[in-house]
Amino acid sequence: MKKLITFLSICTTVAILALPAAARNSIAQPDNAFQDACTQEAKDALYASIRTNLKADQKKAYEDAKKYLACPASGEVTEAQQKIIDYLKGFVGKYEAASMKSDYRVKIYNEKKYEEGYAMGEQILATEPDNLQVLVDLGANAYLLPPLKKPELTAKGLGFAQKALQLLESGKTLEDWKPLASKDEAVAYLNYSIGTLTLEKDPSTALKNLIKAAQFETPLKKSPYTYAYIGGAYETGPYAKLSEEYKRLYQGKDETPDSKLMLANINQIVDRMIDAYARAVAVAGSDAKFATAKTGWNDSLTQWYKYRNGDKTDGMDQMVASILTKPLPPEPTPLTSLPTTTPATGSPVGNSGTAQGNGNGNGTPAMTTPSTPAGTKPAATPASTPAGAKPAGTPKPDKPRNRFRP
Repeated sequence: MKKLITFLSICTTVAILALPAAARNSIAQPDNAFQDACTQEAKDALYASIRTNLKADQKKAYEDAKKYLACPASGEVTEAQQKIIDYLKGFVGKYEAASMKSDYRVKIYNEKKYEEGYAMGEQILATEPDNLQVLVDLGANAYLLPPLKKPELTAKGLGFAQKALQLLESGKTLEDWKPLASKDEAVAYLNYSIGTLTLEKDPSTALKNLIKAAQFETPLKKSPYTYAYIGGAYETGPYAKLSEEYKRLYQGKDETPDSKLMLANINQIVDRMIDAYARAVAVAGSDAKFATAKTGWNDSLTQWYKYRNGDKTDGMDQMVASILTKPLPPEPTPLTSLPTTTPATGSPVGNSGTAQGNGNGNGTPAMTTPSTPAGTKPAATPASTPAGAKPAGTPKPDKPRNRFRP
């Protein structure tokens, strides 16, 4: 050990001796070097450089101003010197604030350093709480926060998305939406963030946001996760609620017009679940990065399809193959009366557009769908789809179980 220390000491001495004379002096005399940089003559030179570069090279002016302000006061500060100090402090503050307004976007969109980017964005919002640009940037990317496992940050991201969407709906706008393609894309991603981040606690409300997110021509419309989330929102929200109510009121009892009506409303929701899971499977296609998730989506699709088609899967593959040629259906309008005639069973909505049977002779009216608003493909977006895995923060929708069957 003693030999090792001696050897390292010799190496250090040799390394120092190998340095140029100026470098050796700076190592040997750091205090003197600092003091030399803070003489009045040196500070006057810095101030002259700052004035020269205020327009030509603001970054250089900023760096010189920081050096000037780092120098300790020597003796009594004159009124003229204090004015210079106050001026430079103001310049540094404005420069840092302006830099932050671009730096936070680099952190979020380019470097994917979300914690740093959101911290910068929050500092801006502390003094400019209605800064729409910052709110849109932070809100549109909020769906990417759950994997960081920072619940407080995720909650803030949700709040930014909600406020940004509220401001946009009130008529506020931006002159430049980049790197988003347009207002439509901003609205889509804000709704997606809100939907995915509230799905676990409030699936029925999240469903509305997710359907809105899928209406625009953005990468979200081409992501299987969008439709898997919609299917899960239907399943854990309106379906679960109506199914439990049906069991409480009618399970084990004779069929009545009221029980038939509730069953018809439940089947409308199941049809939407089938549609959503079919879209997730279709969009996933043969892409290897979706393989694991696709297996789960296909299992849910198969079980719900069987439930609505007498335990058969006839026509399911054909439905999946054609599902993307049809608009995404809206939430079903609750039925207030039963159809006057009972439609034929078997053909799922989304495949033929006719009513479906539930395997027990009951049916529901055919689904109607609105046209999908057109949009433009973005030049750049927060992220086209969650990277390689199902986004965190939302539980995988339960597969249908017999206890859920009314």
